[in-house]
Amino acid sequence: MTYYDNIVEFEPNLDGADVRVGIVMSRFNSDIGEGLLSACTAELKKHGVQDANILLVTVPGALEIPLALKRMAISDQFDALIALGAVIRGDTYHFEIVANESARGVMDVQLDMEIPIANGILTTDNDDQAIARMSQKGMETAQAALEMANLQLKIDEIAL
Repeated sequence: MTYYDNIVEFEPNLDGADVRVGIVMSRFNSDIGEGLLSACTAELKKHGVQDANILLVTVPGALEIPLALKRMAISDQFDALIALGAVIRGDTYHFEIVANESARGVMDVQLDMEIPIANGILTTDNDDQAIARMSQKGMETAQAALEMANLQLKIDEIAL
């Protein structure tokens, strides 16, 4: 905890020792999903998350991710959730629908269920862009999930 002009500020905390994480991964564009997952789980473990505290479920595509996230949130078994997948632009309007609606669904679950969800659903113009971003994005989603899970706990501990 640091103080900024007499204002309490919580420092980012990536300690995963006691954090339970649920991951929902789309099987569509599976090579990208696997790359995201590999980087994500490596980063979770780097920060102390135990294998027993990680649950992975897979779904057909990005539009199915929010429902699985909601069911996991309802279970009250997780401190944070992570959404992984890739929506790659094609020649039709379908890209915009899937990209926008999956993002909206993830955000709706996060706000409705009051559980942090790191959105690692890549939206790219082509496979090369997705491949170039998957490792970094996988790592960032793990970090965001841990930071937000720990922040939630800290906020719950204080009384303003």
